[in-house]
Amino acid sequence: MYAIEVRDVEKRYGALQALAGVSLAIEPGEIFGLLGPNGAGKTTLISIVAGLTRASAGSVKVMGADVVDDYRRARRMLGVVPQELVFDPFFTVRETLEFQSGYFGLRANGDWIDEVMHHLDLTAKSGANMRTLSGGMKRRVLVAQALVHKPPVIVLDEPTAGVDVELRQGLWSFVRRLNHDGHTIVLTTHYLEEAELLCGRIGMLKAGRLVALDSTSNLLKTFRGLQLKLRLDREKLPAQLASRLLAREGDRFTLELHDYAELEQVLVGLRQAGETILEFELQPPDLEEVFVRIMDRSA
Repeated sequence: MYAIEVRDVEKRYGALQALAGVSLAIEPGEIFGLLGPNGAGKTTLISIVAGLTRASAGSVKVMGADVVDDYRRARRMLGVVPQELVFDPFFTVRETLEFQSGYFGLRANGDWIDEVMHHLDLTAKSGANMRTLSGGMKRRVLVAQALVHKPPVIVLDEPTAGVDVELRQGLWSFVRRLNHDGHTIVLTTHYLEEAELLCGRIGMLKAGRLVALDSTSNLLKTFRGLQLKLRLDREKLPAQLASRLLAREGDRFTLELHDYAELEQVLVGLRQAGETILEFELQPPDLEEVFVRIMDRSA
């Protein structure tokens, strides 16, 4: 049984096709990254999984429960942290979490609410009215709401958008703890370094289609090239190295190498041209580079 199973899902809004036959399966216990540019269909797919939108075709199951035919169980299996800050301005933090518990028929849930607030550093704000909280604190409450009924599957839709570094690090530490305790995590983010660090497997959407689906390590191996970042003593690159140029900003150049053996060739070329290297950095491809190349390749 998959944590989330998506089969041939399509979604149309009139003439616009937001999703065009997406299929993927997420194993229990995974941290899965769902990536794509704005308008790729990520939020539409999450809305279908959460039961907020109905697919035009195809099916979705959460822990074996169909989101349409067995919607009550599917909702109970899932917790969603939305991208938008949605809250009731008349309740305190604790009242918000208690009401959320009530939506799922949970009574005497105080101990778990206390634990969730503790790990999200919300305890001191327990009695504060929601409208008085900062944007970062409101986002923490959204995370707490998604966890209050102890769902086995948690979807985080851009959870760190607009939050400070401290909250981001604290949130990811909590996510790792939840995953260690057995929760399946689905993450969408534009911070690709987060996805590279956290996610064992990644799916990439573009224009409503799944254009990549593999382990993070395999995606990083897809492009074997290296990037050589240089700062030279003058704003000129020798002509024989121009074909390797990926980017330039003043006296800073980014060159492409196919493997480590080519590094010596580049250094020899620079010495022969009388160039002096002021700074030097050699980097393997990161997920951002892989993402850009896959998006370009799928154009």
